[in-house]
Amino acid sequence: MQIKLLTIRQASNEIASSPDAIAQIMQEEAKVDRECLWCLHLNTRNRIIEKELISMGTLNCSVVSPREVFKKAILNSAASIILVHNHPGGSPNPSQEDIMVMKQLIKCGDILDIRVNDFIIITFDGYWSGRENYEEVFNNKIANLL
Repeated sequence: MQIKLLTIRQASNEIASSPDAIAQIMQEEAKVDRECLWCLHLNTRNRIIEKELISMGTLNCSVVSPREVFKKAILNSAASIILVHNHPGGSPNPSQEDIMVMKQLIKCGDILDIRVNDFIIITFDGYWSGRENYEEVFNNKIANLL
């Protein structure tokens, strides 16, 4: 009988230091021709443990389940995550659905004690960061979406 007590995943040297750094790390994924959602699992020093594709959708939508977002983050003992979503149409501005999903995942992360550090929308020529636009998202007209 083989007993496996502990698996340690080595973090990469990539540091999730800013939304711009994440956009650079995810530049190839920004070119995908359908909406996708990736989850970057981070250790306590914001080093990337794993980049996971959570969902691959269609030209303008992607299904997101909190269960799928956090399942592997829990298994990787991630301290936090960054969610990255692409917009093939080229506009990095979030839709109402993007904002609602972002808020739902932040709440789920709070319950699980896995912080959602950011929700970044990437395109082939730019990005939008939920963290950089926190005031707009949570304190203005967008806050009333839930």
